[in-house]
Amino acid sequence: MRDDSLHEPGQALHVEDLTVSYGAAPALWDIDLDIPPGVMCAIVGPNGAGKSTLLKAALGLVRPVAGHVRFLGRPVAQMRGRIGYVPQRHSVDWDFPTSVRDVVEMGLYRSLGWFRRPGKAARARAMVALAEVGLQDHANRQISQLSGGQQQRVFIARALVQDAPILILDEPLAGVDAGTEAVIIALLKRLRDEGRTVIVVHHDLTTVQSHFDWMVMLNVRIVAQGPVREVYTPANLRAAYGRQLAMIAGEGAS
Repeated sequence: MRDDSLHEPGQALHVEDLTVSYGAAPALWDIDLDIPPGVMCAIVGPNGAGKSTLLKAALGLVRPVAGHVRFLGRPVAQMRGRIGYVPQRHSVDWDFPTSVRDVVEMGLYRSLGWFRRPGKAARARAMVALAEVGLQDHANRQISQLSGGQQQRVFIARALVQDAPILILDEPLAGVDAGTEAVIIALLKRLRDEGRTVIVVHHDLTTVQSHFDWMVMLNVRIVAQGPVREVYTPANLRAAYGRQLAMIAGEGAS
């Protein structure tokens, strides 16, 4: 059942005239983007298209040359505690000596304050979030001892414990096996069905139609955006990826 209390007026993510440059080369150019509330959105494009940069710029982790971003009608600085972010696995130091539960409790630091240790209520919330991703029995294990797919689920639990209406995940399915992928997708779809907006950088064109209902196709500029059934077409794939890959991926396009 969808929780309408998670919805607020306006787009879940609104991006206008966004340009990001690394040196002389633009990583993103004049991006206009709207993702409505309550969808499960894939951001797709070839390597170097600016997918991760788009997320980081939207979250204020990368400074744009121009443009502005709003989440649920508000600047990101006003939404810090209401956006759950799961970065790429390779950007995380998995050897840092901390337990699974400690990682999840980090999602509560903004509400607790950095110098206040989590109490019983916070620990209970962390355990509920771990149960949602099926890892409650791993709470006291070191994060480095988990598989790649389990580590991803821990970071999803860290986002869940914030009770955030918007979840942003940067390639959460990269490097996981088919079984783990099915578990993660089922979890994300359930969160979408509860009313959250789920935004995912995704690399596998063959699963976009089965996993997602909204789509942003990107290659430095926006190629297309909207419902998957409208965006996932051979013409758009060709524009984003080039003719050869479009012919392969386009076999499944409607």
